[in-house]
Amino acid sequence: MNMAESGKPDTAYCAQLVRALDRDRYIADLFAPADRRGALFALHAFNVEVARVREAITNPMAGEVRLQWWSDALIGGARGDVRANPVAAALLDAIEAHRLPRETFFSLLDARIFDLYDDPMPTMNDLEGYAGETSSALIRLAGLILTGTADPNSADAAGHAGVAYAVVGLLRAFPIHARRGQCYVPLDILASHGLKRADAVSGKVSPALRAALGEMRVLARKHYELALGHLAGRDPALLPAFLPLVLVPGDLARMERAHDPFVSVPAAGPLSRLWQLWRGARPLRAAFDAAPARAG
Repeated sequence: MNMAESGKPDTAYCAQLVRALDRDRYIADLFAPADRRGALFALHAFNVEVARVREAITNPMAGEVRLQWWSDALIGGARGDVRANPVAAALLDAIEAHRLPRETFFSLLDARIFDLYDDPMPTMNDLEGYAGETSSALIRLAGLILTGTADPNSADAAGHAGVAYAVVGLLRAFPIHARRGQCYVPLDILASHGLKRADAVSGKVSPALRAALGEMRVLARKHYELALGHLAGRDPALLPAFLPLVLVPGDLARMERAHDPFVSVPAAGPLSRLWQLWRGARPLRAAFDAAPARAG
């Protein structure tokens, strides 16, 4: 993306960051009207920055300091020139231009503290809450940027879509998390298969562990289907916010064919994912155009 397309230098920086580290959302953002892309790039660049804090620190407290800096930046309490950080500068512009609720960002930052530690995910409800405060929140914020209004009727769709996309992402990262002692597979799911946290990070494959991860895939697929159902009758302008959802079935299928859950399953190549997103836009538009299901 050249400067003429991206506008201000801060926006250009955000676009390149998202393109490099969150390709799916970058491509989805290109489906948005040109005057909304800069804010979407800023939002997703912010997510890239906070999602990778764990990789950039040597201890959890250092990570908490980084997340606190972002919180302070959003309320004007950070030390130094916040706008010297191009992502912060672009994000603050997007928040002001589109009246994005800062409370949603604070909740997202609070949820990201979990990533800094090796505490296990306690329950499936906790996992859905974590996904809701992170992945689903991004979809809701993107929806505000795209439509200019908070549509309460699309909140359920965003909630389910975010959980589906987040769970798939966590499953793809399962081998990485296991190697560093992190466990996002809820303890209640593990216990239902006779497993403990140690089994999920042991590197040892078992039928029980495969079954537990299979239950996670079922969870992702359930939320995927629910999200599609809740999109019926919603504003088609929301499509770029939901477009990455179309990648969920393919990612789940590749993981189901894998033999060793501790070996990373390669994602589809960049050209393949680009094709899937482009092709998936049509059926997703059809989901928006479908008549909402009647209660009862």
